[in-house]
Amino acid sequence: MLDATQIASYQSNGYLAVESVLTVAELEELRQVTDEFVERSRGVTANDAIFDLEPGHSAASPSLRRIKHPLTKHPVYAKYARHERILDMVESLLGPNLRSHNNKLNMKNHGDGSAVEWHQDWAFYPHTNDDLLEVGIALDDMTMENGALMVLPGSHRGRTWNHHQDGLFVGAITDRGFTGDGAVPVTVRAGGITLHHVRMVHGSRPNRSMKPRRMFFIGFCATDAWPLVPSGDSLEDLNSRVVRGKPTLEPRMKDLPVRLSLPRVEGGSIYEQQEKLRNPRLASG
Repeated sequence: MLDATQIASYQSNGYLAVESVLTVAELEELRQVTDEFVERSRGVTANDAIFDLEPGHSAASPSLRRIKHPLTKHPVYAKYARHERILDMVESLLGPNLRSHNNKLNMKNHGDGSAVEWHQDWAFYPHTNDDLLEVGIALDDMTMENGALMVLPGSHRGRTWNHHQDGLFVGAITDRGFTGDGAVPVTVRAGGITLHHVRMVHGSRPNRSMKPRRMFFIGFCATDAWPLVPSGDSLEDLNSRVVRGKPTLEPRMKDLPVRLSLPRVEGGSIYEQQEKLRNPRLASG
């Protein structure tokens, strides 16, 4: 569980970093499975349902930006949606009834790891309330040098920024008045985790170092938070992802700023969406 100081910090700032959550054996297990997926990607030449490739990817030198939906791709990944210590911390922030939803394993390989432009997860998947957060499990030390997560403290209590360009959702903040001033890095050692609120403004610069930065992200929400944008999930799908407590058929409504992520540019991942952005802010970092 989180202590009162950590909970107050999350509520005020919108994020936390917690060291030494995974055991050495758990960390090694995740790294080994991830390395196996990288090896499998040698035979892939274009983005598909599993792999999002860096522009320089090749069979001789495989380089991934993302493993898509890892919870459904390997039982080792799936275990971490029900990791008791992680769920104890999430419950401290969201309450006793929890569902997993969004998940991905983002990679910033040494020397070529892509940036992720400023955005809010809330822009992608608004719900009836904002009791949603993202847990990031660090497979490597996450430092300023290798493209640490950057956040704007307190932004989870503010506006929903525009993520549209020419009428299409491009997965990045496009408001001319947005600057990113006041952003801070979130650093954590391998085996630690980060937690950030669904409305938190965040992003990350490219990895220009010689050390990798791999983060396994799992989203969690209160079971009474229901998606406002149709996802194609059935009631059975949603209930199968309840990881603690009970499901409900009574969505809890909260008055929040919402802008729907429709229509979207072609391409499934945030990287493909943000490639359409005319004025990237973090890619040159």
